[in-house]
Amino acid sequence: MSARSSSSSPQEPVPSPWPAFLTAHAVLVGKVEERLKQAGLPELSWYDVLWALERSGQGRLRMHELADAVVISRSNLTRLVDRLEAEGLVARERCLDDRRSAFAVLTPAGRRLRRRMWPVYAAAIEELFDRHLLPAERQALSGMLARLLAAARG
Repeated sequence: MSARSSSSSPQEPVPSPWPAFLTAHAVLVGKVEERLKQAGLPELSWYDVLWALERSGQGRLRMHELADAVVISRSNLTRLVDRLEAEGLVARERCLDDRRSAFAVLTPAGRRLRRRMWPVYAAAIEELFDRHLLPAERQALSGMLARLLAAARG
């Protein structure tokens, strides 16, 4: 018989949800990408940039602000904005008070594309994510993720 009772033994550490979080994110984003492609629409990163610009209020953000608003590395963002600009969805404007800085500006065509993409994206969010969570779980998860994001940015 063990000298330690089960009540006095240290508890096993709870495994981190990090691997499940990363896997769920990758799989869900992949499924959203499939739906956008099937609808003849561009990739999700295009939506993310167009939506960040639209929700900014003025339809424009400095490139570093845009990088902070989307989940794309700065170097990938520059290449993506180049592609969006070539398609007429975004324009670049020089910043008058800082010559090294530029704004990414949403064009009317970019706004129209973002609005065309939303119904496909919204349906995917509902079918792949929201419908599998109870309202209380969605609220709790939103709070947890907001807390993690605040700590990471803090």
